[in-house]
Amino acid sequence: MLELGGAQPQSDLIKDVGEEAFMAEVIDGSAEVPVIVDFWAPWCGPCKTLGPMLEDAVRAAKGAVRMVKVNVDEAQRLATALAQQGLPLQSIPTVVAFYQGRPVDMFQGAQPQSEIKAFVERVVQAAGGDASGGLDDAVAAAEEMLEQGALDDAMQTFAAILGEDPMHAVAYSGMVRCHIAAGHLDEAEATLNGAPAEIATSAPIEAARAQLELARQAAGAGPLDDLRAAVEAAPDDHQARFDYAQALYAAGDAQGAVDELLEIFRRDREWNDGAAKTQLFTIFEALKPNDPVVLNGRRKLSSMIFA
Repeated sequence: MLELGGAQPQSDLIKDVGEEAFMAEVIDGSAEVPVIVDFWAPWCGPCKTLGPMLEDAVRAAKGAVRMVKVNVDEAQRLATALAQQGLPLQSIPTVVAFYQGRPVDMFQGAQPQSEIKAFVERVVQAAGGDASGGLDDAVAAAEEMLEQGALDDAMQTFAAILGEDPMHAVAYSGMVRCHIAAGHLDEAEATLNGAPAEIATSAPIEAARAQLELARQAAGAGPLDDLRAAVEAAPDDHQARFDYAQALYAAGDAQGAVDELLEIFRRDREWNDGAAKTQLFTIFEALKPNDPVVLNGRRKLSSMIFA
């Protein structure tokens, strides 16, 4: 049985959404539970077959995922904006799964029911869902130990969970996060590199990977006062502002870092091959999906992208 979070009413699992509600229902709505978007059109024959099959698979997941249906004929502006962000919407049906505001999997064209079911299961796994509900208490205890700084105890508990379920992505990421918290960045990287292929791209592992990248950046961050002065002296110096954002995050000011990166994106979204947006996504992945810094930051970034 697929489980992720609390059960949701069946009526809330599947919605028809226009472009005005896309950000709220998909970008923000995928903060904790994946949202599968079915891009369709009334004249599309395969869409009429695929849609109901996809709805059945989503309902069978019992709240582990939600589904949004977008009629591309009525959302041309949205389809164009998404295509500019790298989503190939030239042909339909196109089905894209979003988690934490970003695409995590997709397919195009008609698919058999078995492939649709496998797609939904992959999406749940990518978001850290698993069927081993009996390990939930142990995971919660290990997370609390890690938060309180009892790193050895947390490490042992995460290891015990992996002994029961070697594919438990959250426990595996917990091992990595323990190494990061202890300042053992090389050990954290080695653990990440050893992640089983089945979970190597899951959301918990990607979050740990982002935390490691930010930890390495923090080790080389410059002095805040000097970097702040450099930005004030030259507001259009994007590299100086980028360095300042890295230093802010290293100092524990995630909100300040996000604000500076959003300012770079506002001024020049293509600067340094989109470095500001890439860094924003790294921070968003590293933090908890429901962190206000993440929710507000994603909303502001999406507003700029779809403006």
